[in-house]
Amino acid sequence: MHFKENIIALATASGAGAIAIIRLSGEDVISLADKHFKSVRGKSLLQQKSHTIHLGHIIDGKKTYDEALVSVFKGPNSYTGENIIEISCHGSPFIQQQILQLFLSNGCRMAQAGEFTLRAFLNGKMDLSQAEAVADLIASENEASHQIAMNQMRGGFSSEIKKLREQLLNFASLIELELDFSEEDVEFADRTAFEKLLMHIEQVLKNLIDSFAIGNVIKNGIPVAIIGEPNVGKSTLLNALLNDDRAIVSEIAGTTRDTIEDEIAIGGIGFRFIDTAGIRDTADVVESIGIKKTFEKIEQAQVVVYLIDSTELSANRLSSLQIEISKIKNKHPQKPCIVIVNKIDQLDSERKTFIQNQLPEALFLSAKNKTGLEELKQKLLGFVNTGALRNNETIVTNSRHYDSLLKALSEIEKVRLGMSEELPSDLLAIDIREALHYLGEITGQVTNDELLGNIFANFCIGK
Repeated sequence: MHFKENIIALATASGAGAIAIIRLSGEDVISLADKHFKSVRGKSLLQQKSHTIHLGHIIDGKKTYDEALVSVFKGPNSYTGENIIEISCHGSPFIQQQILQLFLSNGCRMAQAGEFTLRAFLNGKMDLSQAEAVADLIASENEASHQIAMNQMRGGFSSEIKKLREQLLNFASLIELELDFSEEDVEFADRTAFEKLLMHIEQVLKNLIDSFAIGNVIKNGIPVAIIGEPNVGKSTLLNALLNDDRAIVSEIAGTTRDTIEDEIAIGGIGFRFIDTAGIRDTADVVESIGIKKTFEKIEQAQVVVYLIDSTELSANRLSSLQIEISKIKNKHPQKPCIVIVNKIDQLDSERKTFIQNQLPEALFLSAKNKTGLEELKQKLLGFVNTGALRNNETIVTNSRHYDSLLKALSEIEKVRLGMSEELPSDLLAIDIREALHYLGEITGQVTNDELLGNIFANFCIGK
């Protein structure tokens, strides 16, 4: 990329709409915009203050493209740190393309994916973890992922990492200084204080690493497989949870022959429910494929919901179902399995008491009447540790950050081991430098073109 060039891109979603915003960034964009903007008050954009908005027309000679609002942001006090122009025009795709082509023919090039945010990073407007949070914020689909992205974009995670790195860097400089006086055999770094610092850094890193488990869940949603025999109400339950007729419901057993997935937010956490084909012995080839997919989805899910038809429960049937449920729990001991007894609207109190005695941990609901759903939702939320989220603690959601934290922790552990074995300062310094390197990778204090290319390639164009 040539970062001295003027760039342009559509900042709003493509397609027709009420308005569209076209963003330009670069040293010359204010003068370029001034050539193709006729203010209703005859103002020149070059003479206007930063962070002002002006009404007028986008023109090319005598040709008028649209009436628009033009916002002026002068660097370095702008998103990218450069001069920025934002054109708010009518949302016609034709108008959008006409304005884009006008500036592409007059000193601009199309921005690449994430290039506006990349320029913000390169110009010191944000660090790398904050830049990545911009993409997470755009992609957030529930309250929890939005909250984490906002915290990271404001620098909550960055400040923790920078503080750790600065503390380690102070001691590292003293260790390095000892190398210059190795022949005098002097120690500038207080080993007791250094040991306490290493223990503190190790604990903080471990907490951040542990938070990735919930962070990954919040960012990507929790897959929940709804399984059971045919016609027990799996599709009805999915529709009830989604409050939509997402899956076909029929009295005919084996209606669902493929998996159906959709996501809802419960308590700010995304849950992706997967309606599966009913498990049974069948000679139907297509249904058999669906049942095979059911077992694949059980492997992929983090939570399994086993649905039972209460109207079909004899003592023998209950016994065989308990065996089936035990098989699933034994095969996936780390995977929560919620047993649900459905169609309780068709049960009398005596029958319900009998089933409760046999399945004391089961939830009772009626998917058809949408009763008991709230208890199921609370049960699902109970599998997610939302305490850290409620307490506004730093939660790691980025796999790149997670990998760097693991490597930094490994180096810190090496330093502690080296100190316990009284290794010389030059060997300690090697591991300290590595730890500093991995912490610096998170915030972008240590970076390379390949890393930046991989990160910003995932952004949308115009951001």
